[in-house]
Amino acid sequence: MPLIASCHCGATRIELPQPPAHAKECNCSYCSRTGAVWGYYGPGEMHFLSQQDEKTYSASDGMNQHHFCGQCGMQTWGDSPDWASVYNNDGTPKPGYTPGSMPTERTYAVNLRLIDELDWSAIAVEKVDGRASW
Repeated sequence: MPLIASCHCGATRIELPQPPAHAKECNCSYCSRTGAVWGYYGPGEMHFLSQQDEKTYSASDGMNQHHFCGQCGMQTWGDSPDWASVYNNDGTPKPGYTPGSMPTERTYAVNLRLIDELDWSAIAVEKVDGRASW
Protein backbone atom coordinates (compact mmCIF):
# COMPACT_ATOMS: atom_id res chain seq x y z
CA MET A 1 0.00 0.00 0.00
CA PRO A 2 1.57 3.32 -1.03
CA LEU A 3 2.28 5.98 1.57
CA ILE A 4 2.32 9.75 1.16
CA ALA A 5 4.99 11.91 2.78
CA SER A 6 3.90 15.53 2.86
CA CYS A 7 5.46 18.71 4.18
CA HIS A 8 3.39 20.84 6.56
CA CYS A 9 1.83 23.05 3.86
CA GLY A 10 1.44 20.26 1.27
CA ALA A 11 3.62 21.88 -1.40
CA THR A 12 5.87 18.79 -1.40
CA ARG A 13 4.15 15.41 -1.59
CA ILE A 14 6.03 12.16 -2.18
CA GLU A 15 4.40 8.80 -2.83
CA LEU A 16 6.33 5.79 -1.51
CA PRO A 17 5.67 2.20 -2.63
CA GLN A 18 5.75 0.76 0.91
CA PRO A 19 7.04 1.57 4.38
CA PRO A 20 10.72 0.84 4.83
CA ALA A 21 11.64 -2.22 6.88
CA HIS A 22 14.21 -0.14 8.73
CA ALA A 23 15.17 3.50 9.12
CA LYS A 24 18.07 5.55 10.41
CA GLU A 25 18.30 8.40 12.87
CA CYS A 26 21.58 10.27 12.50
CA ASN A 27 23.14 12.57 15.09
CA CYS A 28 25.29 14.58 12.66
CA SER A 29 25.21 18.36 12.94
CA TYR A 30 22.51 18.58 10.24
CA CYS A 31 20.20 15.64 10.94
CA SER A 32 20.13 16.20 14.70
CA ARG A 33 18.86 19.74 14.13
CA THR A 34 16.11 18.69 11.71
CA GLY A 35 14.91 15.75 13.80
CA ALA A 36 14.47 13.63 10.69
CA VAL A 37 14.19 9.84 10.74
CA TRP A 38 15.26 8.57 7.34
CA GLY A 39 13.66 5.77 5.33
CA TYR A 40 15.72 4.73 2.32
CA TYR A 41 14.56 3.99 -1.20
CA GLY A 42 16.26 3.06 -4.43
CA PRO A 43 16.34 4.99 -7.70
CA GLY A 44 12.85 5.37 -9.15
CA GLU A 45 10.96 4.18 -6.06
CA MET A 46 9.87 7.65 -4.92
CA HIS A 47 7.14 9.31 -6.97
CA PHE A 48 6.87 13.09 -6.60
CA LEU A 49 3.24 14.20 -6.64
CA SER A 50 4.21 17.86 -6.10
CA GLN A 51 7.44 19.80 -5.53
CA GLN A 52 6.38 23.43 -5.47
CA ASP A 53 9.10 25.87 -4.36
CA GLU A 54 11.51 23.09 -3.32
CA LYS A 55 14.91 24.23 -2.07
CA THR A 56 18.15 22.29 -1.70
CA TYR A 57 20.96 22.64 0.81
CA SER A 58 24.35 20.96 0.88
CA ALA A 59 27.14 21.36 3.42
CA SER A 60 29.35 19.03 1.36
CA ASP A 61 29.83 20.85 -1.95
CA GLY A 62 26.79 19.07 -3.42
CA MET A 63 27.74 15.53 -2.47
CA ASN A 64 24.85 15.18 0.03
CA GLN A 65 21.69 17.01 -1.04
CA HIS A 66 19.09 17.98 1.59
CA HIS A 67 15.74 18.96 0.08
CA PHE A 68 13.18 21.04 1.93
CA CYS A 69 9.99 22.95 1.25
CA GLY A 70 10.63 26.59 0.40
CA GLN A 71 7.23 27.56 1.81
CA CYS A 72 6.96 25.83 5.22
CA GLY A 73 10.63 24.84 5.66
CA MET A 74 10.08 21.12 6.35
CA GLN A 75 13.03 18.79 5.67
CA THR A 76 11.48 16.44 3.09
CA TRP A 77 14.01 14.16 1.44
CA GLY A 78 17.65 13.74 0.57
CA ASP A 79 19.98 12.09 -1.87
CA SER A 80 23.56 11.15 -1.23
CA PRO A 81 26.21 8.57 -1.97
CA ASP A 82 25.13 5.22 -0.52
CA TRP A 83 27.39 5.47 2.52
CA ALA A 84 25.81 2.39 4.11
CA SER A 85 27.17 0.25 1.26
CA VAL A 86 30.76 1.12 2.30
CA TYR A 87 30.64 2.05 6.01
CA ASN A 88 29.14 0.62 9.19
CA ASN A 89 26.85 2.80 11.35
CA ASP A 90 29.82 3.70 13.59
CA GLY A 91 31.78 5.03 10.58
CA THR A 92 34.25 2.15 10.28
CA PRO A 93 34.75 0.74 6.77
CA LYS A 94 33.02 -2.50 5.88
CA PRO A 95 35.19 -5.48 4.86
CA GLY A 96 36.89 -4.84 1.54
CA TYR A 97 36.91 -1.05 1.98
CA THR A 98 39.41 1.37 3.49
CA PRO A 99 38.92 4.73 5.22
CA GLY A 100 38.18 7.37 2.59
CA SER A 101 36.46 4.94 0.19
CA MET A 102 33.64 6.51 -1.82
CA PRO A 103 30.41 4.68 -2.70
CA THR A 104 29.68 4.28 -6.40
CA GLU A 105 25.86 4.38 -6.10
CA ARG A 106 23.47 7.00 -4.70
CA THR A 107 20.59 6.44 -2.30
CA TYR A 108 17.43 8.42 -1.60
CA ALA A 109 15.97 9.09 1.83
CA VAL A 110 12.56 10.37 2.91
CA ASN A 111 11.90 12.02 6.26
CA LEU A 112 9.49 9.46 7.72
CA ARG A 113 8.15 12.02 10.20
CA LEU A 114 6.19 13.47 7.25
CA ILE A 115 3.97 10.38 6.92
CA ASP A 116 0.85 10.75 9.06
CA GLU A 117 -0.37 7.15 8.86
CA LEU A 118 3.01 5.44 9.39
CA ASP A 119 3.05 2.44 11.75
CA TRP A 120 6.27 3.15 13.67
CA SER A 121 6.00 -0.14 15.57
CA ALA A 122 6.80 -2.01 12.33
CA ILE A 123 10.02 -0.09 11.62
CA ALA A 124 13.38 -0.75 13.27
CA VAL A 125 15.12 2.60 13.72
CA GLU A 126 18.93 2.38 13.84
CA LYS A 127 21.01 5.09 15.50
CA VAL A 128 23.87 6.34 13.30
CA ASP A 129 26.82 8.19 14.81
CA GLY A 130 27.28 10.72 12.02
CA ARG A 131 28.64 13.33 14.43
CA ALA A 132 31.74 11.26 15.15
CA SER A 133 32.12 9.56 11.78
CA TRP A 134 31.57 12.12 9.04
